[in-house]
Amino acid sequence: QVQLVESGGGLVQPGGSLRLSCAASEIIFSIYAMRWYRQAPGKQRELVAAITMGYSTNYADSVKGRFTISRDNAKNTAYLQMNTLKPEDTAVYYCNAQRLANDYWGKGTLVTVSS
Repeated sequence: QVQLVESGGGLVQPGGSLRLSCAASEIIFSIYAMRWYRQAPGKQRELVAAITMGYSTNYADSVKGRFTISRDNAKNTAYLQMNTLKPEDTAVYYCNAQRLANDYWGKGTLVTVSS
């Protein structure tokens, strides 16, 4: 059974940093596009960052220059390095793996940015 497990969320002060991890199992990780989404209270889920199997990346305008997505195929893990965090980054962050019709989601990890 395919599993995506996010970790690394928590409470951080504005301006701080966190690194999220997404560990995948039971998929050929290297051939999947990996994405991070987030959903803030009362808002729709939005795409934050994506990385293709060829390591091309793209980002939401709101996080460009602050967040970095990466992947380690040897560890079947994707990462989201988040720097200069703002209160508006507070959300549940979800990992997504997608290839053709195969689309898998983790259960999410909560990031709270507050003083």
